[in-house]
Amino acid sequence: MEKKKTLVLGASDNPARYSYLAIQRLRRNEHPVVAIGRKDTQVGDVPIGKEKKPFDNIDTITFYLNPLHQKEYYDYILSLKPKRLIFNPGAENEELEKLATQNNIQIIEACTLVLLSTGQY
Repeated sequence: MEKKKTLVLGASDNPARYSYLAIQRLRRNEHPVVAIGRKDTQVGDVPIGKEKKPFDNIDTITFYLNPLHQKEYYDYILSLKPKRLIFNPGAENEELEKLATQNNIQIIEACTLVLLSTGQY
């Protein structure tokens, strides 16, 4: 299986959060993970930072942010040139989806956890 470097946007160190579970499952499936959240913290071997770092070779960005909080990341997201964006339930964003499509970025409205558990990631 191809390893896909993934940026988890809206990452949390709270075990009750889906972003926390996604980081764990992505790592369990040996995908390289980088993460941005509201505070500097860590989930397993993945540091979560607040800064928009210029990460290289991002394949996938998976969203755990509501559309209102995604706005400040638009330019940053496009600058990373990801192959695809995964909008988890509650993160769907028509405006960003249009921008992504214009930049040849694939859009997936799905749950990252389901994609991983069904082998569709």
